[in-house]
Amino acid sequence: MQLINVGFGNIIVANRIIAIISPESAPVKRIIQEAKDQGRAIDATCGRKTRAVIIMDSDHMVLSAIQPETIAGRFEEENAQKDSEEI
Repeated sequence: MQLINVGFGNIIVANRIIAIISPESAPVKRIIQEAKDQGRAIDATCGRKTRAVIIMDSDHMVLSAIQPETIAGRFEEENAQKDSEEI
C-alpha cells in the first residue's frame, strides 16, 4: 500500500486516487460544494486556501492546500523509490 502526504500530516492511499485537479474553475467549485453538502468532501487544508482537489475512487474528494504538481511529484517519487527497491 502506497501512501501520499497531502499536507499538514494528512496522508491518503495513492492507489485510490483517480485525479488531482485545480479548484479554480466554476464546474469544479460546484462539484466541491455538492460533495460538501453530501458529506463526501474531506478537508485536509487546515484552514488554508484549497489548491488541489483529489478525487478518490470511493467518490470522496480530498481538499488539499498543496499544489497539484507537488502532489503528483510526490506520487512519482514514491513510484521511483518502489521501482528502485524491486531491482
